[in-house]
Amino acid sequence: MQMKVLQINTFYGYGSTGRIMREIKEVAEANGIESYAAFGFDYNPTSEEKKTVYRIETVRELFISKLWTKITGHHGFNNKAETKRLLAWIDKVQPDIIHMHNIHNHYVNIRILLEYIAKKNIPCVLTMHDCWTFTGHCAYFDYSGCDKWKTGCHHCPSLRDYPKTFAQIDPSPWNYKMKQRLFAPLNITFVSPSQWLCDLQRLSFLKDKPCVVINNGVDTEVFRPIKCNVREEYGIGNRKMILAVAGGLAPRKGREYLLKLPTLLHDDEVLVLVGLQKGQEALLPNTPKVIGIHRTKTSDELVGLYSEADVFINPTLEDNFPTTNIEALSCGTPVVTFRTGGSVEVVIPETGLVVEQGDMKGLLAAIREVLAKGKSHYAYACRKKAVTDYNKDVQYGKYIELYNKIITHKI
Repeated sequence: MQMKVLQINTFYGYGSTGRIMREIKEVAEANGIESYAAFGFDYNPTSEEKKTVYRIETVRELFISKLWTKITGHHGFNNKAETKRLLAWIDKVQPDIIHMHNIHNHYVNIRILLEYIAKKNIPCVLTMHDCWTFTGHCAYFDYSGCDKWKTGCHHCPSLRDYPKTFAQIDPSPWNYKMKQRLFAPLNITFVSPSQWLCDLQRLSFLKDKPCVVINNGVDTEVFRPIKCNVREEYGIGNRKMILAVAGGLAPRKGREYLLKLPTLLHDDEVLVLVGLQKGQEALLPNTPKVIGIHRTKTSDELVGLYSEADVFINPTLEDNFPTTNIEALSCGTPVVTFRTGGSVEVVIPETGLVVEQGDMKGLLAAIREVLAKGKSHYAYACRKKAVTDYNKDVQYGKYIELYNKIITHKI
């Protein structure tokens, strides 16, 4: 009998987790698995997609649930009506395995969903794209330096950080205890894209549940070294090009260092920041040594920027296993990153350098070291590592192996 797998995530087809879910679905289908996907919002499936893809929230429900969640801070505990409709759809599908990704945000009621899964005794997988699963509120705790998640959350220092809430009463103790209770009875296997997060899971209240590492993957046929005219288009010229993804210029994504760096560069060096939000160009230093780009027009343009860059930098302060690092490697570009989370796990001496977190002088020195050696020193090893270790078909094929182990009770 053909296996049925149903995935659940905030997004479908775009954003890092949305692309990952869609690509896992495609790999599963290529391996003969009947594959379904349910997602929160911001995408309208085509009539053909609706056979296997289900949108959970309407536009009106999205507004109401988002507001309620902002006020209360109980992320994942609203949306009763929408979740009951989802369960009716799951009843029709009758999956052998439910594979969850990001179930926080405000699109599904995890209490209703997880109690349903427990009652039906459906084996499940949860890919942890951040730390939210075992905390009382935050998605990451590095920036705040908090370790209350190990024993029980309270007096949360991160209520105004993602996932942001304006709650006047700290919701973290209730959220923490509720998650403990809901995950306990599940037949669940956790997946982490990084060894770093898997190690943290084993220190949390989820430590008795199995956790395996499956790295994120990229399409190495799309992300490949190419020749293009992005240097001419954006006025980069022959300058040494330092590429970074803006990450919304969020503090935890290294805003301080991205804004400081252009003021330290030589005249023959330029920082190119991709992914600025509307109005953020006004935050950039008034110097020709930084070029801000809102969004690339096509995926080929993004690939072109990766390919033409001399080095890709990721001064993140909180991260799991950023796909941007892998995309850069796949285009033959070395990576310089802070020693943060799983961001360091893709970098070896042949593909880039790791700098201690928050070390601006060290970051600049590492960039200059890579530039001095030249991109040709790194390009072959970068591309080889991406193709060998992070090809999406190889990585997401590991989920197929995991599904089979779960079904045959070998995990």
